[in-house]
Amino acid sequence: MTEADAEADELGATTPPPPRHWEADVLLRDGRTAHIRPMQPADRELLVDFYSRVSDESKYYRFFSPMPELSERDLDRFTRVDHRDRVALILLVAGHMIAVGRYDTIRPGYAEVAFLVEDKHQGRGIGQLLLEHLAQAGRERGVEEFVAEVLPDNQAMIHTFKDAGYQVKSAFEDGVMEMVFRIDPTDTAIGVMEQREHRAEYASIERFFSPRSVAIIGASRRQDTIGRALVRHLVLGNFGGRIHVVNPNADSVAGMPAWKTVGDIPGEVDVAIVAVPAEAVQDVVLDCAAKGVHGLVVISSGFAETGEEGRMRQRRLVGLSRSYGLRLIGPNALGIINTDPEVSLNASLSSVMPPRGRAGFFCQSGALGSAILEKVQNRGLGLTTFVSAGNRADVSGNDLLQYWEEDDATEVVLLYLESIGNPRKFSRVARRVSRRKPIVAVRSGRSSQGVPMGHAVRKIGAPPEAVDAMFRQAGIIQVESLEEMFDVAQLLAHQPLPRGRRVAIVGNSDALGLLAADAANSVGLVVNKTVALGADATAEDFEDALDGAIDDPEVDAVVAIFIPPLNVAGAREDVANVLAAVGEQSDKPIVSTFLGTEGVPELLRVPDVAGSSAGRGSVPSYPAVEAAVRALAHVVEYAVWLRVPQSTVADLDSTDRDAARHLVNELLMNHPEGRDLDFGEQHRLLRAYGIDLWDTYAVETLDEATAAGEALGWDVVLKATADHLRDRPDLAHVWRNIDTPEEMAHAWSSLNDLITDPERAGFVVQRNAPPGIPVTIATMEDPLFGPVLSFGIGGPLTELLGDRSYRIPPLADHDAQDMVREIKASPLLFGYRGSEIVDVGEIERLVRQVAQLQHDLPQVRALQLPLVLAGADGTSVLGASVRVEPVKDPRSDWFVRRLSSMPGDTLPD
Repeated sequence: MTEADAEADELGATTPPPPRHWEADVLLRDGRTAHIRPMQPADRELLVDFYSRVSDESKYYRFFSPMPELSERDLDRFTRVDHRDRVALILLVAGHMIAVGRYDTIRPGYAEVAFLVEDKHQGRGIGQLLLEHLAQAGRERGVEEFVAEVLPDNQAMIHTFKDAGYQVKSAFEDGVMEMVFRIDPTDTAIGVMEQREHRAEYASIERFFSPRSVAIIGASRRQDTIGRALVRHLVLGNFGGRIHVVNPNADSVAGMPAWKTVGDIPGEVDVAIVAVPAEAVQDVVLDCAAKGVHGLVVISSGFAETGEEGRMRQRRLVGLSRSYGLRLIGPNALGIINTDPEVSLNASLSSVMPPRGRAGFFCQSGALGSAILEKVQNRGLGLTTFVSAGNRADVSGNDLLQYWEEDDATEVVLLYLESIGNPRKFSRVARRVSRRKPIVAVRSGRSSQGVPMGHAVRKIGAPPEAVDAMFRQAGIIQVESLEEMFDVAQLLAHQPLPRGRRVAIVGNSDALGLLAADAANSVGLVVNKTVALGADATAEDFEDALDGAIDDPEVDAVVAIFIPPLNVAGAREDVANVLAAVGEQSDKPIVSTFLGTEGVPELLRVPDVAGSSAGRGSVPSYPAVEAAVRALAHVVEYAVWLRVPQSTVADLDSTDRDAARHLVNELLMNHPEGRDLDFGEQHRLLRAYGIDLWDTYAVETLDEATAAGEALGWDVVLKATADHLRDRPDLAHVWRNIDTPEEMAHAWSSLNDLITDPERAGFVVQRNAPPGIPVTIATMEDPLFGPVLSFGIGGPLTELLGDRSYRIPPLADHDAQDMVREIKASPLLFGYRGSEIVDVGEIERLVRQVAQLQHDLPQVRALQLPLVLAGADGTSVLGASVRVEPVKDPRSDWFVRRLSSMPGDTLPD
């Protein structure tokens, strides 16, 4: 063992290891992956090799003087860090260091930061990425400000700091520019980070859908093999690029020359479709990495869906792919499709190439994917792109949302989700995408919270209602089945959005008209107009009635019903022509029950100049009027969501975040395992967010109760707070209006006689609160979702009936309003049966402030305001419970860009 190795071992024994979450796979600007992790003493050789590849100019920019080599002292200084005051992060690709960034604390809260990036990797956004991760590490270690010294000629580094979204102050002295900035995660800095994340993820997926060349690895000469099917589907789909087949045991496959390895293929290969046995996939990854392939679509099965051995194989596959810069769709995937005529890519196991349309589709199950493609074709819906991601080990629905947001051809996003690996990011991205394009989703396992084999996600602690609320909050149209998804999609793809809930029903069947009206009323639509044309109505009658309904300012959408009359030749074609012509010109949506057909029938289609199977204005048909009305109701709800401003708010004037963070950090320093807050600590924490917690005196004897009453100036209550007593509907655990020692003695005696086991009652004394409606506000830090907020009316009936509303912070301006109003018991707050209307605005303020507290402080694992009395003149917060714990795992959507990993993964070196 060398002296340096011995010193490294000694350092490792004395320096605490860095937090595990500082290590992550990341995505660079060009859509390729890399691995970031803290520097270790054993990285000396990596550092020497890296430094030898850096140009003299870059070295000069970093050290302000010629430094062709690093001395032993330099190596020791750069690799020996304590992960607290001296932090260094390195970026790796294929096991080689390509960049390093570090900060060194100069004084408490103030650190100097610097970077060095290998020249051939400059321009890939690496400096910005390292700055994000160093800033987050610094925040966790109490650093508040970074300072950087930069030579004026080093414009790239100057822009790295100025473009990070921080407020940078610059000064020039002795030929060096000093840049100082606070590293608070401001809205601007987070917005910059999210934009970079968006561009990188878009770039990584765009390469999959627009390859110039595709290699099929595992192509076979036998007709009944997966590899041969992939070749056939690519060829028959008229792929616009080059197709290469790889088979080490054949000279040709399907009339095309076969290459022994990917490396033997002349020219570049953008995407590799992998269909080899699972145990051989790892070697394929290495071959593709050496060739410079951008991404892999792994059709092969035999991974996490097969059990623990396959799960470990999948972890190695993901780690190896990312370590070499490759993105991965799959494994156990059906494949990908792009219907763009310029590309015409069918790199999937499905023989069905769907028609060109306006919707992008993401699913996970391969078997279900085949059924989906057939259903799309039968309905005449059409797709732009399709991804069946199988086990979703790397590329997920979040990546596809980032791509579809920028894809002009995709106007509707369809998601079939069997699991959600990063729901906070999903919510954040979906909120943004939904403002531009509707998202329709089916989520399996809603009641069981189960996930299929092969999908590794952390356990969800939040109730299913909270997940549903997250979907609504993000503007996602959540439906119950694939059939309902297509019902909604064909309306969104071909008809304009409605302006409101008012509906006209036009048809030649009175019975179906009544069914449509009943269905509309049951889903919140308002039938403002009904035109019964009679069984012998002509096409001209339909045209007049439809025109009248569309022109009516009291109508926002039209339901058209046509059942062909007996012995009337040509009626079907004539009415279809009318519906298609009116639909093409209408600025209001039209849905139909036309001959009981499903989808967009040929007769009701409008030609599309963009090449889609059916253009804008085509009228969708539903086999039942109930399905037509239900689809319309979903679209109406989305249109209403679009019209509501989505700005997030926080009552900054009454919020002292620094004081709250200081309190929580102080508590955890003294109690690293976490603990429940006492009353004084609860009061300080809530006061920092503008919440006034009423004084509470816990008492165990009559003397203590009397002293508490005197301290509060009397007019007090004595009440039991034990869980088994405080939710009693008869309120037998509370004695009110106590004004003297004698009254307190009487109350104490009476409650002790009335309550069984009074020593466990948990008696407290408080001021007598004004009358009001009891409400509860609670939050929790879910291991998967992060903060979850709930609201309800206080009492056991709320718990028994599950009458609570949920949201995922941060809240938009209207979310608190919606939470208060959507519970079934909300009329109690709005003058039910002549009672006083409470101060709902103050309830909403409390909801917003509690949500902001939980959003700001992930160390708060649970917070509850179990009794808030809401009256006409305000609210009284009479109780609270708060627990703080250290953050062992960061939220899935932290303040840095990182790719998600499977739970329990050991990340690759």
